[in-house]
Amino acid sequence: MQNDKTLERIKTLTELHGAPGFEEQVRAFMKKEMKPYVDEFVTNHMGGFFGVKKSKKANAKRVMIAAHMDEIGFMVTNITSNGMLQFTNLGGVANDIWQGQRLQVKNREGQNVIGVVANIPKHFRTGNEAAPEIKDLMLDIGAESDNEVRERGIEIGDTIVPYAPFTQLTEHRFSAKAWDNRYGCVIAIEILELLKDVELDVDLYVGANVQEEVGLRGAKASAELIQPDVAFVVDCSPANDIKGKQQLSGELGKGTLIRIKDGTMILQPTFRDYLLNLTERFEINHQYYISPGGTDGGEIHKANQGIPTAVIGVCARYIHSTNAIFDIRDYFAARQLLKQAIINLDDEQINILQFQNEGENL
Repeated sequence: MQNDKTLERIKTLTELHGAPGFEEQVRAFMKKEMKPYVDEFVTNHMGGFFGVKKSKKANAKRVMIAAHMDEIGFMVTNITSNGMLQFTNLGGVANDIWQGQRLQVKNREGQNVIGVVANIPKHFRTGNEAAPEIKDLMLDIGAESDNEVRERGIEIGDTIVPYAPFTQLTEHRFSAKAWDNRYGCVIAIEILELLKDVELDVDLYVGANVQEEVGLRGAKASAELIQPDVAFVVDCSPANDIKGKQQLSGELGKGTLIRIKDGTMILQPTFRDYLLNLTERFEINHQYYISPGGTDGGEIHKANQGIPTAVIGVCARYIHSTNAIFDIRDYFAARQLLKQAIINLDDEQINILQFQNEGENL
């Protein structure tokens, strides 16, 4: 697979508008790209979808690969008489990074309208201004009245995301909005492409959930739909390396993440060892990672009787802001690990992951 094709997919997916609950553009692109490699699609009533690559083996185990389509964003809550937009956040964002930034509203016709978040110039500051909260910010789209805003197809309830074109910075590093988690969307497409001629021992369900950024809301519906025997979550995590290595908080260019603990899930030792053995066997760059946050794995691993779940991720700087910076080598390491993790799954390995060799050491 050529890097250019991957980069084209990353550009398209990161530039699409996909706030939580409004992921339809991302879903449409993913389904178009995945269609040649799957036997069918299954969907839940929240909007999550999965392409199914069926095994020729009878009664095959089910393996789920789950990304999420949504990105952090905002929702319009008020249109002022002089044409400014007030908004509330969709997902976890800091208050202090938005003034002066370009954002884009998706209007009722599906068109993007670009604006600038209001910012008081230094000339007019008194020095006594408090840092504004999100509810105090306003987006200026150049309109002169509330009527003009509505003439441009914008209403209360419409969604806003950053305006940040995909940009190559160096040979390996790029900036983009929404790498959390269009990373997962790209790898979902490309893992099916990589496995198109591979006969698997499992029925593979590959797709993406909705509304992860507002509390892992779509993951449970997908787990209940598929009822997988094993699950992999593909998600992007924050890197904390701008001052050098900071314990287990992610470094760009050091490989895929072995997420051993986060705020919603602890990686089972059998699953940890399965992944680590693959990284050693296939010489895949990897790094341990701990996060105070969580992923859809936090919901998936608790579903049914418990589903063995691991996150195969990458890290990026400045996620949940206007631009993230990531290293494409980390993406290829994650893709290689995911590929080998799927190819090497059979009933015996799944049984080990499900029951953790119960009683073996008694």
